[in-house]
Amino acid sequence: MAPHLTETADIETASDDYASRFAGPVGEYFLDVQAQLTLELLRDLPGAAVLDVGGGHAQLTMPLASNGYDVTVTGSADICRARLDKYCTEGSFKYITCDCLNLPFADDQFDVVMAFRLLPHAVQWQRLVKEMCRVAGKAVIFDYPDKRSANILYDFLFDLKKNIEGNTRTYTLFSRKEIHDTLAKNNFDVQQFRPEFFVPMVVHRKLKNPRLSRLVENFFRLAGLTGLFGSPIILRSNVKQ
Repeated sequence: MAPHLTETADIETASDDYASRFAGPVGEYFLDVQAQLTLELLRDLPGAAVLDVGGGHAQLTMPLASNGYDVTVTGSADICRARLDKYCTEGSFKYITCDCLNLPFADDQFDVVMAFRLLPHAVQWQRLVKEMCRVAGKAVIFDYPDKRSANILYDFLFDLKKNIEGNTRTYTLFSRKEIHDTLAKNNFDVQQFRPEFFVPMVVHRKLKNPRLSRLVENFFRLAGLTGLFGSPIILRSNVKQ
């Protein structure tokens, strides 16, 4: 009998309904920023073996594969590979269905282990991070919504997001300290933070103008405000030497 999968949030993020939140020019802008920042964080590890936990959303598979990375994706159910098969080049990735809290890989098997659109929806997020760190030989990379941002208005913004998007889920906010402390317990140091946006993504969706969004976000990034108060954050942490 198959083991009970205790964290299956990626089944929803791998769905076409979830992908609709990134449809159109504004959605393409969001994914472009995400891919650029992620590739920047991987620049010193060309050709690395990358495990994308819960990556059935297929947001990073082709950017990684196209830049020479050896990509393996996990999902909590077989359906999680549907978008990968539909939108990614055949042979550009490997896929396995498994429990993300009990990954079927050896310690340090991959150079990099990443997870996007997963941590804020995981009930046992500390255990998820621990398992990612176990199989990562060099670094882990994941995104998360930071408390030190416009997320301070979470209750108001959630209602706004729900009204605009219709399919918004509740999610957990994190402080940099609790992320740092959890990584430290697993022998990882926090090395680099890459906040994506200063203005909440729901506002950009409402604007429906990616050119204006780029101009606004470039201004806040150059002003240093995105680095201080931006969210979500893409974080890279390295194994302690």
